Amino acid sequence: MAEQPFQNVTFPSNEGTAHGYFAVPESGSGPGLIVIQEWWGLDDGLKKVVDRFAAEGFVALAPDLYGGRVAHDSDEAGQMLSSLPVAQATKDLSGGVDFLIGHDAVKSSTVGVVGYCMGGAFALLLAAQQGDRISAAVPYYGVGPGTPESYAGITAAVQGHYGTQDQIMSADEARNTEEQIRSESGAEVEFFYYDAGHAFMNPDDKMGTHKPELAEQAWSRTLEFLRSKVQ
Repeated sequence: MAEQPFQNVTFPSNEGTAHGYFAVPESGSGPGLIVIQEWWGLDDGLKKVVDRFAAEGFVALAPDLYGGRVAHDSDEAGQMLSSLPVAQATKDLSGGVDFLIGHDAVKSSTVGVVGYCMGGAFALLLAAQQGDRISAAVPYYGVGPGTPESYAGITAAVQGHYGTQDQIMSADEARNTEEQIRSESGAEVEFFYYDAGHAFMNPDDKMGTHKPELAEQAWSRTLEFLRSKVQ
C-alpha cells in the first residue's frame, strides 16, 4: 500500500513513544525537516505549515510536544508551556530526528529544523544537542523554557527571523542571541529583523500581529536557506 502523504505517526522516543504529524511531498521523497510548534500545541495551523513545507518538497515532521493537547486561549497556552517537561520534549524532538534520518522517503543525510515562538528556542536547543545531524536551524522569534544555556554544540547554519516590535522577545534580546550563537558556536549565522510583532508568521495567531507581506518574505528566505543547507 502506498504511504499517505499526510498522516499522524508514532516513533520511538528514549524507550517510550512519541507522536507527530508527518507529511511527504508528492514526489515521494525529499530532504528531512523537523517543524516545532508554538505554545498553542500541534494545532491545525501548524499542520498547515507542515503541509506547506511538504508541498515545497520537504519530508516534514512536527513532533507533538503536548501529547495531543491544544490550547484554546493564551492563558491555557501559558499554563501548558510552563508545565512542559523540557527534558522529555527534547527527547521527543531527538526521536523525530532519528525517525526522519531512518525514513526511506528522506533523501538527505542531515535534517533541518524550523521552530516558531517556543519552537524557535527548541530549534536552537535541538541543533546544539544534535550537532552535525542538523545542518540548518531556523528559529522564528524563539522564546521559552527550551532556550539553550550554551550554543557551543551548534554546527548547523542558523537563519533567524525576529520582529522589531516584538513585546515578548525584544529586538535587542534577539541581537544578543544572534551574537551569542556566532561567538559560542562559530557557525554561519544570519538573523533578519522585520517591522512586526511576535508571531507575525501565523495567520491564525490570536495576538493579531500577522503581517502577510513580511511573512511571505520570511517564508521565501527560509525555503532558499533550507534548500541550500539540507542535503
